[in-house]
Amino acid sequence: MNTATVIDAHNISKVYNPDTIPVYAVNNVHLHLNRGEFTAIVGPSGSGKTTLLNIIGGLDMPTSGYVEINGVNITGMSANQLIDFRLHNIGFVFQAFNLIPVLTARENVEFIMLLQKRPKAEREHRVRELFAAVGLDDKLNARPAQLSGGQQQRVAVARALASKPQFILADEPTANLDSHSATTLLDIMEKLNREENMTFLFSTHDQRVIDRARRVITLVDGRIVKDTAPTMVEVPE
Repeated sequence: MNTATVIDAHNISKVYNPDTIPVYAVNNVHLHLNRGEFTAIVGPSGSGKTTLLNIIGGLDMPTSGYVEINGVNITGMSANQLIDFRLHNIGFVFQAFNLIPVLTARENVEFIMLLQKRPKAEREHRVRELFAAVGLDDKLNARPAQLSGGQQQRVAVARALASKPQFILADEPTANLDSHSATTLLDIMEKLNREENMTFLFSTHDQRVIDRARRVITLVDGRIVKDTAPTMVEVPE
């Protein structure tokens, strides 16, 4: 397995109200992830999980420290540079599915590749490949309102993979799903991780995700307090 570094977050802090009463959402976090990892960040509400994920994904800027993706420092990039970098390197899966309601499932997934200016034949091949991977071959032309929550989240995973990103950031991806849908989604993600060496980094409260993770990082008050294999790991309340 290729163990090249994908994510290197160096001494990341995110501070609110620094000139009055500072509040640390993330406090001096260093995080190193290699290609092919299947890792969950856990911790109580307000521990900084989503903030850390957003900083790693370039959706938020740290107060101090910096993030390297495949050796590229993204922290000093302009807004337009970040948009372009995310488009080609990072896939996002959110708790809210964030599908465009007026587009079909196929069009939601293809949209990313249109932004990348991929040729039509390549887009069509990739869409069919992804819908087969997430088990939605028969839902290509359905709109989001015609899909169940689990199906919408699988479309969101296909969309995240459409750009062939370096890794997937998944923020509470199973939170709105029933047990069957969550299990199906996690099966798909594990298969992609195993067969395509796709790197996944989750932020989660969900014990179902934690049980699947091969590495579990616990945040408390913005700090990493534990970084361990998930033997008997339980999510903090």
